[in-house]
Amino acid sequence: MLATLVAAAVLPLAGTTVVIDPGHQLGNHNFPSSINRLVPAGGFDKPCNTTGTATNAGYPEATFAWEVSVALRDRLRSLGARVVMTRSSNREDRWGPCVDVRGRAGNRIDADLKVSVHGDGSYAAGASGFHVIAPADRSPWTSDIYRPSLRLAGAVRTGLLGSGFPVANYIAGGDGLDVRSDLGTLNLSDIPTVMVELGNMRNASEAAVMTSARGRARYADGLATGLRRFLG
Repeated sequence: MLATLVAAAVLPLAGTTVVIDPGHQLGNHNFPSSINRLVPAGGFDKPCNTTGTATNAGYPEATFAWEVSVALRDRLRSLGARVVMTRSSNREDRWGPCVDVRGRAGNRIDADLKVSVHGDGSYAAGASGFHVIAPADRSPWTSDIYRPSLRLAGAVRTGLLGSGFPVANYIAGGDGLDVRSDLGTLNLSDIPTVMVELGNMRNASEAAVMTSARGRARYADGLATGLRRFLG
């Protein structure tokens, strides 16, 4: 018992709690009335969820987000973190959860951070690369988490760059960071939170990476490095 306690104490993320939000759900498209229902999103209403995007060959964003999130979960747990997932499956007979549930995930347990994992679906010519989205400074919703969320976004960007991924070439600013006020997943959070679009699934070169086990492992490695950097 003593050896177990000592081992836990020296793990770098022991005592931390991380919420991982794998974007969408594989079966969302089978439940249109459920995912189109309006829910609170931080001073306004939005549809509960969406189907997400896919590669041109049909590999779903929900599956990509799930597989990267599971790999990230395992890495964080090996470092001693407690990890909470906003969904526990990737199935055609499931939908949700809604963005308001995702947004509040981690609040009651006083988690240290939340990261929402996605892939983008831009049709802009040559669009590629990742970007990290942080909440705007918007009272009373996100003014309390605005600054730590920006630090988290910067740490995640550093981690992904270190894994060899380029920043998005189609997002204003060109630095891989974006700030938005229209996302319930960010607006309803009381803990440092970011959403990451790991790449453009409509880009053939990036799709090849996102659909490979090795590529998804690289994404998980970059995210884990960034989260560890933020958590100190």
